[in-house]
Amino acid sequence: MFKRIAVSFAPKPRPHHIPLPGFKFPAHQLLHSLLPRCRSMNHLKELHAHLIAAALLDETLTLAQLISFCSLSPAGNLCYGRKLLEHAPNPNKFMYNSLIRGYTNQHSPKEALFLCRRMLRHGLLPNQFTLPFVLKSCAEASALEEALVIHGLIIKLGFESQIFVMNALLHVYSSCGPIWFARRVFDEIPSRNVVSWNSMIGGYSQLGDCKEAFSLFKMMRESGLVADEFTLVILLSACSQAENFELGRLVHQYIEVSGAKFDLIVRNALVDMYGKCGRLLIAQRCFDTMDVKNVVSWTSMVCAHAKHGLIEVARDLFDRMPERNIVSWNAMISCYVQNGLSHEALDLYDQMRASKVTPDEVSLIFVLMACAQNGNLVFGKNIHYQIRDNIEQPSIALFNSLIDMYAKCGPIEIALDLFSTMPSKSAISWNVIIWALAIHGRAFDAVDFFNQMIEEGFLPDGITFVGLLSACSHCGLVEIGQSYFETMNVVYNVPYEIEHYACMVDLLGRGGLIQRAAELIKSMPMKPDIVIWGALLGACRIHGYARIGEQVMKHLLSLEMSGGGVHVLISNMYCENHRWEKMKTLRRVMREKGIKKDAGEKPRNHLDMRHRLDSKGQHEGKVLDYRVSELRVVELLDGLCKKMQDYTLEKLESGERAWVKVRDWDSLKLISRKLVPTQRIYPHFVEGCWRKLWMRDSSEIDMENCDNEVSKLLDSLLRELKMGLIAINHMPYYSFSF
Repeated sequence: MFKRIAVSFAPKPRPHHIPLPGFKFPAHQLLHSLLPRCRSMNHLKELHAHLIAAALLDETLTLAQLISFCSLSPAGNLCYGRKLLEHAPNPNKFMYNSLIRGYTNQHSPKEALFLCRRMLRHGLLPNQFTLPFVLKSCAEASALEEALVIHGLIIKLGFESQIFVMNALLHVYSSCGPIWFARRVFDEIPSRNVVSWNSMIGGYSQLGDCKEAFSLFKMMRESGLVADEFTLVILLSACSQAENFELGRLVHQYIEVSGAKFDLIVRNALVDMYGKCGRLLIAQRCFDTMDVKNVVSWTSMVCAHAKHGLIEVARDLFDRMPERNIVSWNAMISCYVQNGLSHEALDLYDQMRASKVTPDEVSLIFVLMACAQNGNLVFGKNIHYQIRDNIEQPSIALFNSLIDMYAKCGPIEIALDLFSTMPSKSAISWNVIIWALAIHGRAFDAVDFFNQMIEEGFLPDGITFVGLLSACSHCGLVEIGQSYFETMNVVYNVPYEIEHYACMVDLLGRGGLIQRAAELIKSMPMKPDIVIWGALLGACRIHGYARIGEQVMKHLLSLEMSGGGVHVLISNMYCENHRWEKMKTLRRVMREKGIKKDAGEKPRNHLDMRHRLDSKGQHEGKVLDYRVSELRVVELLDGLCKKMQDYTLEKLESGERAWVKVRDWDSLKLISRKLVPTQRIYPHFVEGCWRKLWMRDSSEIDMENCDNEVSKLLDSLLRELKMGLIAINHMPYYSFSF
């Protein structure tokens, strides 16, 4: 079949074709006379067809050089070269080496490693020309097990004295293996060159171990080797990662004193180091003195200013960039996302698409994060469609971002379906789905997924248990949560962190076990923060533990970072205990100190157009002075839930559930008919169709012809809450199931 295809490329003789000097010459002479004149795959295919017709393709050298052109020439075709290899009667090392090198250069490490395995199965042992490229593919694919096998072959075949082979092995262990593997290989290299030292220093740099990296740099200088520009860039990168300004400044001084080559990549590394260390003026000075700037230079300055909150300056630099690539677009989008400016991030993504720049997976991950931040399900679904249509095999990180977006925007079932269809999962994937279930109050499902995670051999970490304990807290599973808290350190060797204590305090507090929560705080090995004290205060307020609440308030007020939300919570507690004078005093102190409750955003429509709503009720120029008593709200909700339960019993089939979740009314932004969870775990209502109720199974019940009393109750609740402006921080959790 392959020969027939090749012969079909043989055209009728025409004057402008490659002249054949006849087939009387040996095949290798024919090839040597014609192959240098090949400028495209069409020329090569024509030559291939003539060789087949003349029965000259059995020459090993001929076929090897054809494969070499397909693999290494800029005009080559790896797929065609692969077919030539598959039909070769006696493939040799040169053929395999050419293809392995070609796939490695084209960043296809899996194909290169597959060819290496096939080469070994055919009884061909790799040589010193094969191994460096195979090891480079191992590093790119993070294939540590493959690298260990190749290491064994290196020892068996006696290539330990080959510096290029050992440097490639050192690079693999430095980039994806235990650092002590790399150090052992480094110590055993008999004669190290600059590449050896750079690989080892780079390994410590990736770990942020500046001390060991600079210790090796000192040893390198003592050995008589002179650092090149890559050594300096690696050292500056280590300082950037560790945000170690003093060591970075010493490297800068060394460059100036030693007269080292001060080329563009070194200058870019200096700008990046000073920017990440917070020395923006020095970074700007280095940037201004550069005679030549490239995209990396500008992107480093953008990231430096954005990291320190100077978003407007970063955007100004971005707009002034003479040219932009996908990295610079991603950098600006990530700056917006990491600073909570999700709307700006989505707008910039639209501008990027309008500029005909094709997004990569990094772009899509940051955009999905932005959608999750602001609950923009429509935009998130559009990104999902783009991924489905354009990316054949999405990465695990992209799958994780999709699951996180759907979970935080509402449709948990879509998130679960995506998780089940993932071809491979990581520990992060399990953490994401457990957190997603926690957000939606599905604690038992979260526990089930945790058990599956353990069964499949994934080890939980601290983030896993934070999600698990949060799920238990939001559903009141005190004993189950307590059990996981006690076993996480003993069974799974996960150290306790302050987030785990915060979850447990919240869990015990919501369960009314205030005394146990207070004792847990006393037993903590670290100092309690505002989250822990705030959780305990909220529990005291709900369950009426005024005495403990007074003590907690003192701790909260003593914290410098206690903001407006905490003061409002304390003020509400004074109000509920009828301590009007203390409440007035606290409010006066807040005004004098300029402490305000953070302004909130509320969605206006399904396209996620948002506007601000501040704590005084300032809403588009009008002051909303409605305040509702907690008892009245509870009464309305109790009546509403009872009526909704009676109504939905007639509408739902067996096994379906209807949910009404009312948890943290302090996070309530806008009341309407659609209920979705937010990133803050607690649900809020999103403006939707006036007479529709959001169901857990994503179905909707038409409320137009609903019982008038239910409609009146809901309208009354909406009217009195008046855009969610109520002084309530914690409310009961309502749910009903059939």
